[in-house]
Amino acid sequence: MTVVAGVDSSTQSCKLVVCDADTGTVLRHRQIPHPDGTEVPPYLWWDALRAACDRMMRDVEAIAVAGQQHGLIVLDAAGNPVRDALLWNDTRSAEAATQLVNELGGPQAWADAVGSVPLAAHTVAKLRWFADNEPELADRTRRVLLPHDYLTWQLRGGDPETEPTTDRGDASGTGYWSPAGGHYRTDLLSMAFRGRTPGLPRVLAPAEVAGHTPGGRLVAAGTGDNAAAALGLGIDDGDVVVSLGTSGTVFTRAAQPSADPSGAVNGFADATGAYLPLVCTLNAARVLDATAVLLGTDVSGLEVLAAQSPAGADGLILLPYLTGERTPNLPYATGSLHGLRPHTMRPHHLARAAIEGMLCNIADAFDRLPTVPRRILLIGGASRSRLIAHAAATIFGRTVAVPNQGEYVALGAARQAAWALRGGPRPPRWIAPPCVEFHSAAAGLGAAIRQRYAEVRDTYYP
Repeated sequence: MTVVAGVDSSTQSCKLVVCDADTGTVLRHRQIPHPDGTEVPPYLWWDALRAACDRMMRDVEAIAVAGQQHGLIVLDAAGNPVRDALLWNDTRSAEAATQLVNELGGPQAWADAVGSVPLAAHTVAKLRWFADNEPELADRTRRVLLPHDYLTWQLRGGDPETEPTTDRGDASGTGYWSPAGGHYRTDLLSMAFRGRTPGLPRVLAPAEVAGHTPGGRLVAAGTGDNAAAALGLGIDDGDVVVSLGTSGTVFTRAAQPSADPSGAVNGFADATGAYLPLVCTLNAARVLDATAVLLGTDVSGLEVLAAQSPAGADGLILLPYLTGERTPNLPYATGSLHGLRPHTMRPHHLARAAIEGMLCNIADAFDRLPTVPRRILLIGGASRSRLIAHAAATIFGRTVAVPNQGEYVALGAARQAAWALRGGPRPPRWIAPPCVEFHSAAAGLGAAIRQRYAEVRDTYYP
């Protein structure tokens, strides 16, 4: 049996799966937590990856890393970080993003150039914030990497003389690589970084080999987390994935690059040579976690409470912008609760409102995606709840399919490792995960919930 490994280095943890390269069957897995925060020393991610690999890699022939997108890692000439990494969910770069949009001539110019319009999350905006607020550290910067680039480079030995690598999926989230053109826009990089032109990782093809570990194990290109999830799920044209993780993402596979001047749809590349138009929200499962803490319970207890409230939470509405928001672009917004009356000020109504507020925000993102879905796949930790899956089908007004729970980001990375090891024009054909379908409740119920949510949203954020 040929064995490969895949890594999901996410905001919250490092997850490792070891798989049969022929079928994708998971043989063993491990998870190591990451520290909280929106800026993190990158060596802590490397420590977590090494801990995850400990005693797990004995027969593994190839490995790939999928990582959280957009994060900014800046290295000096010796290959050492000059500051902590800024994560995708750090919103201090919101004003910098606005500056960059205006400097290039508006949203359409950015959409045409790189497929996406800069927001606080994008690496290009973080570079501008860094240049303006920490110029001495910016002057010391010789290389700019993303989280998956850094970990792939460390797996290869982390030698400052070794050229780092990335892939088109993760590079497409920087704001200075063009998915349509397949090249870096170093002019945009220099503009963002106030004239500085640091080194960037070489962009590999989907099945290209990045290098080898010091022990000789093959290291594949790796990719961003959403592209890896698409690969792990084996999505095809017409499939739309709704992922309820810390953040929420909605994405699909496309044959052609997209360029949305509204900035809502990110025109990413995928990990197969195609494209991955994607809409992202900052707030998804974090809304449930925070509400559970407020109510003195955990997420399981939150679901028990929510089941005692009717759909629509008796008119209680939560705008879930707890950490600002990316879609809609409201970096300085806060969460708010509406419809408080004596009879709605009950824990079970708040629990239901938190779930529905999260899902209405995701549904707004879903509506931005320019595709007619053939199938909706619901993944992420929150999708494990039958109540949430039923609520999602109601609010989307469509049947949703929930695959058997798996680490699909790490699985996609493992599939890429198998592809790089075996070669060929397409990734290996792995067993598709079985799904359970959930159907919408009474006709019109989801639309009514979304209408009430929209009325409140537009009143405060027109």
